[in-house]
Amino acid sequence: MKTRSLIKFLYMAYYGNRELVKRARVLRSNMTTAEIILWSRLRSKQVDGYKFRRQQPIFEYVVDFYCHELRLIIEVDGEVHSLTENKAYDGRRENILIINGYHVIHLSNFEIETDTDSAIIKIKSYIDMILSPSRGTTGGQKHEK
Repeated sequence: MKTRSLIKFLYMAYYGNRELVKRARVLRSNMTTAEIILWSRLRSKQVDGYKFRRQQPIFEYVVDFYCHELRLIIEVDGEVHSLTENKAYDGRRENILIINGYHVIHLSNFEIETDTDSAIIKIKSYIDMILSPSRGTTGGQKHEK
């Protein structure tokens, strides 16, 4: 694939779906209590200096929180995710994201609402795991800002 057509393909994959972008905007303005709490702790580079985006379109999905630099997706799961039909969809979605090089961590609404500090510690631990030399992603270099 030529460079120009690859750039166009990537642009369309991320930004070309206007309906998806509209849906992301709606989701941003209608965040759950757990998402609002977590966003208050992720925004403005509060977690190890990494920038997170909320309700970010990736492929044909809208993920709850996303750090581009780490390719880290944080999903906030409510009770609806425990339904059988949603588990199957969520599994397929997560597999597609992982196959394409994304890291996905799940946190429950309950966990965020009752013990936000533990949820943040879990995120930081996951970041450390992504950056570990044994994973080979960044040679163990920790991000500094």
